[in-house]
Amino acid sequence: MRKVSVFLLFIVLFTSCLSKKDAIRTGQRYPAPGQQKYPAPSRGNTSQPGKPTGPALARSSTAEAYIERFKDIAIAEMNSYGIPASIKLAQALLESGNGNSALARNSNNHFGIKCTSNWQGRTVLKDDDNPDDCFRVYNNPEESFRDHSEFLLRKRYAALFELDKDDYKGWARGLKKAGYATNPRYAELLISLIERYELHRFDRAESPREKNRREEAVFTELVAEIPQEARKEEAKPTVAMTIHKVQSGDTLYNIARKYNLSVEELKILNNLNGEAIGLGQLLLVSK
Repeated sequence: MRKVSVFLLFIVLFTSCLSKKDAIRTGQRYPAPGQQKYPAPSRGNTSQPGKPTGPALARSSTAEAYIERFKDIAIAEMNSYGIPASIKLAQALLESGNGNSALARNSNNHFGIKCTSNWQGRTVLKDDDNPDDCFRVYNNPEESFRDHSEFLLRKRYAALFELDKDDYKGWARGLKKAGYATNPRYAELLISLIERYELHRFDRAESPREKNRREEAVFTELVAEIPQEARKEEAKPTVAMTIHKVQSGDTLYNIARKYNLSVEELKILNNLNGEAIGLGQLLLVSK
């Protein structure tokens, strides 16, 4: 197993020859072995996304329908990068509200990834942490799933790629520890979704030889990103946790309906055992 210390030494050695490599780099990301890159997003700012490809989701998608639609791409990304398919699907379910969010439907953005200074694709403005926050727009959902994998190619997530690709609990806790999301229950939320929908059935173990080969490919791409990462602004957590304040007359049913969730999903998100809620109570809802 490749150790973090070995990887960090690799970074130091690589950094020493950055000036030489900068002269020949084109800025293109490298595809993982055996994987074809998805088409690059169109350049220039516009709020008009490309048309989705593949089977369409129903207007109000269930978690089960979402999983069926995107399980294959999650497995393909797992095999390329080592991110458990269960983690990929759980994050997408949580952020996109089972694919029902405006970002997912109108912009093919299933992970709520915001613009960064190096993003040259299309964008859309949406109120989030601030008015008119900038979010990435993709031509199809597959681009969003691939960009999420590449988004994690940062030094602060490097240790996660040494985990086994069926270690969903390690990945969930590691993402929270690395600051992917600010919600203190983020790891618990991911694990709860994975076990509720048995998403771990899509994860695949790998032999030591397969793991070493996969780590070598991923770390090569990760190190190649370091020069560009130094020129990026510090990445904010990609998951925007939306909070609903309980008002007079609210019930779990009408709150869940408002945010395209089931009552059971709303209870899982907020660790509720019953259906009683109090005036002014803050509930986590994911869109």
